[in-house]
Amino acid sequence: MFVDRVKIRIIAGTGGNGMIAFHREKYIDKGGPSGGDGGRGGSIYFVADSGLNTLLDFKFIKKIEAKNGENGGGKNSYGKSAEDLYVKVPVGTVVTNEKTNQIVANFKHPGQTILVAKGGRGGRGNAKFATSVNQVPRVAENGAP
Repeated sequence: MFVDRVKIRIIAGTGGNGMIAFHREKYIDKGGPSGGDGGRGGSIYFVADSGLNTLLDFKFIKKIEAKNGENGGGKNSYGKSAEDLYVKVPVGTVVTNEKTNQIVANFKHPGQTILVAKGGRGGRGNAKFATSVNQVPRVAENGAP
């Protein structure tokens, strides 16, 4: 069976949220902010493969979704970044945006790699917002979609 047109949804991962936390230990007075940053969301790359000649693998797949980044933690712990997804497509594949009919990628050579959906940036924790004027920030950023 030969399939030359498929319609799939591609969703990149969102970044993890930053954390609001404060350092607390028995003999340390005024420990200060210690909220960690969120991890980066996974991106989706398409890679041209000369071993494939049809889009049959994508016939029953409705969406390709990368994982989200983890949230930050206390004690300046960064959230884990999600792994990027590499999807193999046949050489000669043309990827278009359905809404705008704009060509996103055109694979002409084997091994050609193109970023199709970029993962979101992780949010900053409250430790990043500490300054000499604002020593106890109660602010953290959410991860970007």
